[in-house]
Amino acid sequence: MKHINTTLAIIALAASSTAFAAVSFDTFDTDGDGVISQKEASVNAQLVEIFSDLDTDSNGELSKEEFAKVQ
Repeated sequence: MKHINTTLAIIALAASSTAFAAVSFDTFDTDGDGVISQKEASVNAQLVEIFSDLDTDSNGELSKEEFAKVQ
């Protein structure tokens, strides 16, 4: 069972990365302040779902470096 869960997690991560590959940081940073807020991320359900995992410094915003992890 653990093997199946690990496989599913890898597939989900790959799917998320593929979904964001064609989307640039600037697409989400609509106010141009250099970070993606939770409000800005709310336009994309997948980004909302993984936001806290990407927000490694837990400041409630995604930097370009943090967002780059999905690309």
